[in-house]
Amino acid sequence: MAAIRVLLVDDHRMVLAGLRLLLQPLPHIQVVGTCASAAEALAAVAAEVPDVVLLDLNLPDQPGSAVCRQLASTYPSVKVLVLTTLNEKSMVQRLMQDGAAGYVLKNASPEELAEAISRVHAGRKYFSDEVQELLLQPSPPAPTLPPLTRREKEILPLIAQGLTSQAIAEQLFLSALTVETHRRNILAKFEVNNTAALIRLAVEHGLL
Repeated sequence: MAAIRVLLVDDHRMVLAGLRLLLQPLPHIQVVGTCASAAEALAAVAAEVPDVVLLDLNLPDQPGSAVCRQLASTYPSVKVLVLTTLNEKSMVQRLMQDGAAGYVLKNASPEELAEAISRVHAGRKYFSDEVQELLLQPSPPAPTLPPLTRREKEILPLIAQGLTSQAIAEQLFLSALTVETHRRNILAKFEVNNTAALIRLAVEHGLL
């Protein structure tokens, strides 16, 4: 059986050297190259078309997630196995959406890493035990907001544009005092004390 051709991608050269030393003795795995940046990785994949890319997320020129998306769309036969210290549920879910075939933490044993490579090469998913436990945890409910009135919905994007109450009043043919009242009501509904926090929450809730 042909060896699984693996490309190693990490921004630390010492990590790359360690991974190569770790995997080289395994007869069913062949390391075809090491890369320390997204640009190097994309060029190496184009040249080598490996079976599996072992991908770190912290790269100097592009996020690993962007590399994962590019590889998944351009080289669907190449399996991307994320190898990282980042253990966040939202990150794992996003990488799966980006096309990753597995997610392994850097505290994995050599045996686990070899198993993960073999499994994703065979077309299956692989998650470290800690990552599986994380994915099984229920997500906290999204915070809800009291509904905004029609006028508040008109005023909110104008606040986000940085307009003063007087400018908003002139645009909506209202008094500045009325706009100020609406502004205070919106801040109260969002339970924030300033415009910057208001805009951040409004974006998070999809209102802007």
